[in-house]
Amino acid sequence: MIAIDHLTDEQFERHALQVLQRELGPDGLARFLRLNRSGTGDYTRDRQEMQKDLTIEQIVESIRKHRQQRPQ
Repeated sequence: MIAIDHLTDEQFERHALQVLQRELGPDGLARFLRLNRSGTGDYTRDRQEMQKDLTIEQIVESIRKHRQQRPQ
């Protein structure tokens, strides 16, 4: 068993895709990716709408708070 907590996000994704392909086969993996990678809506438009009233200072403060909450 691989120690997933020591993998980078890229390594983890590669490993997960290998597991899915092994378990589901190539067709199952393709179906899974099709279902989980295609979203609906317009993320960029929605995000702009949600943030239209924010100031740069508010955005920067939000980023700082988020970074402080992450485990190092």
